[in-house]
Amino acid sequence: MARIPFETLKSEFKRVLIKKGCQEAAAEISARIMAESSCDGVYSHGVNRFPRVVEYINRGHIKIDAAPTKIGGKAGFEQWDGNQGLGNVNAKLAMDRAVELSRDNGIGCVALRNTNHWLRGGTYGWQAADAGCIGICWTNTMPNMPAWGAKDRRIGNNPFIVALPRAEGHVVIDCAMAQFSYGQMENAQLRGLQLPVPGGYDQEGKITADPAEIAKTWRVLPIGFWKGSGLSILLDLVGAVLSGGNSTYRVGKQGNDEYSEYNLSQVFIAIDAKGIVGQVLLAQTVDEVLADIKASERVDDHQEILYPGEKELQIRQENLRLGIPVDDGIWKSILAL
Repeated sequence: MARIPFETLKSEFKRVLIKKGCQEAAAEISARIMAESSCDGVYSHGVNRFPRVVEYINRGHIKIDAAPTKIGGKAGFEQWDGNQGLGNVNAKLAMDRAVELSRDNGIGCVALRNTNHWLRGGTYGWQAADAGCIGICWTNTMPNMPAWGAKDRRIGNNPFIVALPRAEGHVVIDCAMAQFSYGQMENAQLRGLQLPVPGGYDQEGKITADPAEIAKTWRVLPIGFWKGSGLSILLDLVGAVLSGGNSTYRVGKQGNDEYSEYNLSQVFIAIDAKGIVGQVLLAQTVDEVLADIKASERVDDHQEILYPGEKELQIRQENLRLGIPVDDGIWKSILAL
C-alpha cells in the first residue's frame, strides 16, 4: 500500500468531483470529509468508497449539482429534502442547521429525506462535538440485513452515532446495527483478513468470521442479536416518519444491488451541551468517567482499554504524520478517473 498525504488525497477527490460537474464549494466539503474519514482509519467509507460514489454520479442516483431545501418545521425541528445531492454534503449542512437550532432552543433536530449515502456517519457526530454539542444522528439504508430469525434481508444495518464534546478528544461512537458494516467487511476482505469475531453466516448456514463468505449470503449478524434487529426497525421507522421520506422497505423497491442505495432518510440532532450544563461541569463529568474506565483491570496487559473515538484520534495522528495508506489498485483507479 502507498502512503498518500492528506492534501494529495483530498485534491484528487475534489478534482474528480469538479470534473463530474460539482460546484467548487460542495466539492471541497465532500472531498475534505472523505479524506478525513480515510485519515481517521475509516478507509471503507473514505478512499475505498470513492469509485462507487463516482459510479452513483454516473448512474444519475447522485445529482451532483443539487442542494438541500427546507420543507417545513416547528420550533427546534425542521424537515429538509436532500434532492438526491451528494450525501456527505447534505449531511454536513443538516448537522450545521441542527447546531444552529440548538443555540436558540437547547436542542435542534433536522430530518432529511431523499438524500444519498453519507459515507462515514461518525463525521457528523465529530462535527456536532466540535461545536460544543452532543450529536445524535442516524440513517436508514437499503435492505442489507435479515431481521432476527429470518434468512432474507428486509431491514437495514442503519448506522447510529452519538458524540459528546471533550477538549482532549471527543467521545464518539459510530456503529451499524450489524456486528460489522459492509464497508468494514469489504476492507477486511481486501486485506485478506478474517473478522475479529463472527459477523454472519456462510452459504451452509454456519456462523463465520470470513467476510468473503458473508458477502455471498448478505446474512450479517445484528448487534445484540434481536436487540440490534429491533433497533434497526425503530431507527428506520422514526427516520422515515420524521423526514416524510423512504423507509428501508421503499429504498429496497429501487433495486437490490450495490447501486440501489439512494433516496435515504436521515435524522440529525444537536443538543447545546456547553450552553445547558456549562463547560466546567461537562468536562468534569466526562473526564472522571473516562479516567475510571481507563483504570480498569485489563484482561490483556498489552491491550489498551480505549474510550469510543480514541482509536480514531490515534490513527489520525499517525496518518497525518506518515500519509494515509491506500490500496495501490484503488489509488490507480482514482487517478484514472
